[in-house]
Amino acid sequence: MNEPRFDLPPEAPPELVAEWNELAARVCHELVQAGLPARRADLGDAPWGRPGADVHVDRLLDGGVYVNWRTGEELRTVALELFEQGIDYEDPPPVVRHHRDVHQFMQDALLGILASAGFQVEVPDPHAHGSAVHVRGLRT
Repeated sequence: MNEPRFDLPPEAPPELVAEWNELAARVCHELVQAGLPARRADLGDAPWGRPGADVHVDRLLDGGVYVNWRTGEELRTVALELFEQGIDYEDPPPVVRHHRDVHQFMQDALLGILASAGFQVEVPDPHAHGSAVHVRGLRT
């Protein structure tokens, strides 16, 4: 029996990943300086599940540095449990709408804070990255 084969995108070269790791560290530093809890989620810098900014490096060639906002556990759990049960997307329950809105507001806030700190940021494809912020580098 043959194992299934998947065409996975290539990984970035080690030197590029090293640059992204340095950039991710700077992003965490600037977010903390702005008063937001921030951690390298891909390195296990803090206990899993705590609210705040999760900064991670996507090691694929077209990856880079991404920042996701993590809400508090209670809001996240209640909203996701309702979502799993099935919701009316046109009129979601208030807690699901609130969870969605918090992510949108925090995406906007992260975009503004990081741009103000000198980073080149953008909204990535929401189908692949949800409400994350893509940090492309430092502005020149």
